[in-house]
Amino acid sequence: MIYVTGDIHGDLSRFEDKRLKKLRKGDSLIICGDFGLIWNGSDKEKKILKRLGKRKYNILFLPGAHENFEELEKYEEEEWKGGMTRKISGNLRCLLSGYIFSIDDKDIFVFGGGRGEKNGGEAPCPEEIRLKYEVPDKEVTERADLLLKEKGNHVDYIVSYCPPLSIAEFLVGSEAESDTPSVYLEGKKSELEFMRWFFGKYHITKLIPPRYMGVFDEVIAAD
Repeated sequence: MIYVTGDIHGDLSRFEDKRLKKLRKGDSLIICGDFGLIWNGSDKEKKILKRLGKRKYNILFLPGAHENFEELEKYEEEEWKGGMTRKISGNLRCLLSGYIFSIDDKDIFVFGGGRGEKNGGEAPCPEEIRLKYEVPDKEVTERADLLLKEKGNHVDYIVSYCPPLSIAEFLVGSEAESDTPSVYLEGKKSELEFMRWFFGKYHITKLIPPRYMGVFDEVIAAD
């Protein structure tokens, strides 16, 4: 069983959602960016991360725009379910961009990252590290292209922080940011076959027919 939710921004109350009580060992909760619980590296923070990692189900998040990327990169990379992750603690992992993960017999293409607002809410982070997440480099996009081609451009789910640019424009009009992830994903929109595309950036829980799903503060079943 796979559940999906949106930006947490460090809010632990999301993990008390009654729907998560249905999850068993091997099930997964995927967070569409802005996890926000890896922020300052404090002992208190590490205890929280350790406690989350002890849950029986997998807690999986992809990078958003409001993360402490420098702190996140201190965690070692580890292959898991066919793609690369950063193992945070136990069953808690960060899914890296441009990989396809095989979770619960579903192929899930993951593409995190996005441009953060310039008016605050960001953790201190060297610009060169932040730019890797705001503007995915050629290695990430070429890897994604290759892996998708190997799958015949067919996956079950797509999970991203940013939506394709046309979906962003549908939701917020001229306020849509034509950042690199959205532009890249727009190019994939017509190429890929998939059942559902989940994204979290715009803090909205809304189905955009027929297959795009903005997720925010609700926990929803992927199927």
